[in-house]
Amino acid sequence: MVGHIIHMIVETLQRLPPWALLVMAFLLPALEASVFLGVVVPGEIVLLLAAIGASKGQLPLWAVIVAGVLGAVIGDFIGYEVGKRWGQSLLDRLPKRIVKPDHIERARAALRRRGALTVFFGRWAAALRAFVPGLAGMSGMSLRVYAPANAAGGAVWAVVVATLGYLIGQSVEKYLSRVSTVVTWAVALLLLYFLVREILRLRTKRKEAALASTSPKTRV
Repeated sequence: MVGHIIHMIVETLQRLPPWALLVMAFLLPALEASVFLGVVVPGEIVLLLAAIGASKGQLPLWAVIVAGVLGAVIGDFIGYEVGKRWGQSLLDRLPKRIVKPDHIERARAALRRRGALTVFFGRWAAALRAFVPGLAGMSGMSLRVYAPANAAGGAVWAVVVATLGYLIGQSVEKYLSRVSTVVTWAVALLLLYFLVREILRLRTKRKEAALASTSPKTRV
């Protein structure tokens, strides 16, 4: 099952033109913080897929990295400016099921404690990535502090993710059987966990019922 899905992904990528992969590698990271797309679709997904395509010889890895860096840095800079100008009013209008208050508070607390370090590492935190740039602009963080942290964070993120995708693409055939084995064991252990939990729940329920039936009734 897992091997079949990976084969389908690789074959689909091989049919895409190189420019489409580069557009994807730029566009999704750029939209993560600028329009809060990162709440729904992490940018790593498309960058990994583009890097897998690079491992198949469709385009150079450096082009994927450049597209990812530009998308991440430009998108987060737009998110910073949006937050600086319309941050609170925009947050108030977004659905709470998408923009969860606890995620916003976590990002604000992290920015208060660590400032530029939160901007640098924020892209690696799934719950924070879409909100950190806008909240940095809302908090009044100066551009001279934000810009270097944003550029460095976006560059490191893109290099690491693209390199990982490239290595995955080169090794996918080699490790397919191992992945399938791991998934099989994980599913088996998960089923065992639910079975044991259900048995323990039933035993506890029976004990409670037995105690209730033997305890004296309270008279009014």
